[in-house]
Amino acid sequence: MDDSSDRVARIMAEWQRERPDLDVSPQGVVGRLHRLAAHLTGELVGVYARFGLGEGDFDVLATLRRGGAPFERAPGDLASATMVTTGAMTKRIDRLESAGLVTRRASEADGRGRVVALTDAGRDLIDDAFSAHIENEHRLVGELSADDVRALEAILTRWLGVYEGEVRSSTDHVN
Repeated sequence: MDDSSDRVARIMAEWQRERPDLDVSPQGVVGRLHRLAAHLTGELVGVYARFGLGEGDFDVLATLRRGGAPFERAPGDLASATMVTTGAMTKRIDRLESAGLVTRRASEADGRGRVVALTDAGRDLIDDAFSAHIENEHRLVGELSADDVRALEAILTRWLGVYEGEVRSSTDHVN
């Protein structure tokens, strides 16, 4: 690859010129991952928007749907599963409830608790949106060879595990 067309390589070269005392080589990975993540996020949210959903709305509906019948969870479980605060989750649920995509009711197991459930309209919407989302993800990773996808998935799984406490041994591979 011609480094002149690679913004991260240009940034690294500038830092190497200005700070030759530092090893800036991690920028080659971290800088590119950061830039790629921004591009991928844009590609993903574009699909969600076609269905009238924001990224957080998609996340809540997908979390409810993939949990299986009866497609419901406590708001705190949803917040935990989607890695947002309970306050942020309340806003998402309010928005989705107003749109007729989820309902809230008292928990049968704990009368003080609440349960959020997909409506039929919510299930239909997330099924359509998720199908388009997966098609989009296939398109995005389609830029890579199958071998590269497998290798990248294995590397990212191990690296992400360092931060999420799910470290695998170097002999474990994702296939």
